[in-house]
Amino acid sequence: MKIGDLARAARCTVETVRYYEREGLLAAPMRTSGNFRDYGEAHLERLRLIRNCRALDMSHDEIRSLLALADQPAAGCGAVNAVFDAHIAHVDERIRELEQLRATLTGLRERCQREQAVGDCGILQGIAEMENLPRAERHTHLG
Repeated sequence: MKIGDLARAARCTVETVRYYEREGLLAAPMRTSGNFRDYGEAHLERLRLIRNCRALDMSHDEIRSLLALADQPAAGCGAVNAVFDAHIAHVDERIRELEQLRATLTGLRERCQREQAVGDCGILQGIAEMENLPRAERHTHLG
């Protein structure tokens, strides 16, 4: 099947298919005599597995690990469990971080209970004061 057919069957875009190929998650297909990509059912199954893992918010490294394990169907599934256990621990940590972020946001919101001039806004004053916190105590999206 052509790339567009694969993308439709997997309910994604052609760009997504190409991206997963570049990332090494999806093997490059054979080429036809006209140099078109020729995908098979194995590509569709793998692409669906990748997309479902992404829906579970798994990283590319986690997905690579699972794909390598899936390529060994006779092996025990203990390693799959280990990947999932690590992912669950990662999700738990993110939940803790988000709860901390929510508490910070709620605390800031409580600093501004009535309409007033922006220059007197307790939220903005609170954000400015946060800059004085050590870096490790500030939440970032990069962590």
